[in-house]
Amino acid sequence: MAELEIVRLSEIQSKEVEWLWYPYIPSGKLTIIQGDPGCGKTMLILYLASLLSSGSPLPSEDSSVKREPCTVIYQTSEDGYDDTIKPRLERFTKADLNHIVFIKEDKCSLTMLDERIEQAIIQENAKLFVLDPIQAYIGHNIDMNRANEIRPLLKKLGDIAQKHNVAIVLIGHMNKAKGGKSSYRGLGSIDIPAAARSVLICGELKNEEGVRAVVQDKSSLAQRGKPFAFKLDDDGFHWLGEYDISPEELLDGFKRRTDKDRAKDFINETLSEGAVEANIICKKATEQDLSKRTLDQAKAELNVKSFKEGKVWYWKLI
Repeated sequence: MAELEIVRLSEIQSKEVEWLWYPYIPSGKLTIIQGDPGCGKTMLILYLASLLSSGSPLPSEDSSVKREPCTVIYQTSEDGYDDTIKPRLERFTKADLNHIVFIKEDKCSLTMLDERIEQAIIQENAKLFVLDPIQAYIGHNIDMNRANEIRPLLKKLGDIAQKHNVAIVLIGHMNKAKGGKSSYRGLGSIDIPAAARSVLICGELKNEEGVRAVVQDKSSLAQRGKPFAFKLDDDGFHWLGEYDISPEELLDGFKRRTDKDRAKDFINETLSEGAVEANIICKKATEQDLSKRTLDQAKAELNVKSFKEGKVWYWKLI
């Protein structure tokens, strides 16, 4: 039987939470970044790793704040380091690849209970440790849907994070369920996000090509950070800044209405009862802050025919 030990809170010295990236990633704690495959969560964490590796300010940070370059341990089972991870990092001009490392797994696969995790963090004095994705590192005999099996793993990681003041980030996929609370959309037991002090949800926007948004779904140590967006294209990663969207909108396939969407609705409504003079349409569109260029683009995508009677041009839906 374990010996009873009582600790009085009066004997505990209070301390402030330290942050790797305020308010999204606390140091000494677990953070989860989750989303559907291809939503950009890996690119986001690699972008952050590149900035940390060179001591560059993180997004939304005061540029006058000086950071020391720090080591990031990035562990992944889904992408090759030679043909995917390194080429991606090389596109981030501020990445110092000497400060981005991983634990070799060719002889022995890594799990959350592996002693090499703590050894590597100590040896490299790492400030960020990433496991991508969660399910690849729980171990073969662990059911991630069973709370009693997943809790000891998360407890072990949490203790390591706190002991060495390192931010540990777990990358997770979402389940296929639609609707319901965002907290229940991650794969595995609800104890997984419960153990994290911060949970970020990453998703792709439906009608803004290449744009991904991120929402902080849980923040136990500070006010929730504002949602933000970034863009992925052939030229790489582009930080876009704050973006107005909720977790539920993001997970339900949020589709932001554009000016062209408004223009299409305007044309359909205006022509619903038959042909209308083109000049009248353009005048009404201007009153609704729709430019001629936007109106023409919407017209081209709809079944609208232009025809002339006498000297007057008309638009008509066909």
